[in-house]
Amino acid sequence: MAQKNKLQFIILGLLNQQPLTGYDLTKAFDNEIGEFWQAQHSQIYPQLKRLEDQGYITHEVTISGAKLEKKLYHITATGAQLLHTWISDGTPDLTATKDEFILKLYFIRTSRDPRLVPMLYEQRRLHTDKLAHLQARLKMVFPTKASQTENYGHYLILQHAIGREAYYVNWLQQTLLAIPKAR
Repeated sequence: MAQKNKLQFIILGLLNQQPLTGYDLTKAFDNEIGEFWQAQHSQIYPQLKRLEDQGYITHEVTISGAKLEKKLYHITATGAQLLHTWISDGTPDLTATKDEFILKLYFIRTSRDPRLVPMLYEQRRLHTDKLAHLQARLKMVFPTKASQTENYGHYLILQHAIGREAYYVNWLQQTLLAIPKAR
């Protein structure tokens, strides 16, 4: 089965919400989208060109400040239809996550490995910090029931991320408690 270019759908989805510049799209990956999908500047701009060449988006040149020209991208009706079709299609494949810590953990042979406990403590700290960040984002982005209802999918994603991180922190804590010298 051919791999879907999911970045094109992220860009179309963001442009379906509002017109954005390439810079705005890149910054979207620093916050909410970045919580579950990563893309770099070097991927976004070529994708914008492809989407425009295919007729899924257009742009207008705007002036910012005295002379700075910016391209403000808009989704076309064809792009909106492609996005609608993609959202409506099923998602039957479970995608494996690429977690370097889990990969390293796979190669730890015993609970006495001297690298294990420091690895677990580091991950517990990182995931505890991530959990606190996500909880703060939830309060900031969705302070009211109305804001949750207006952006329900986004709200669900943030709830999912909080649940995932809470589970991860709990699992790390339970694992550390089960290792005699980690207590």
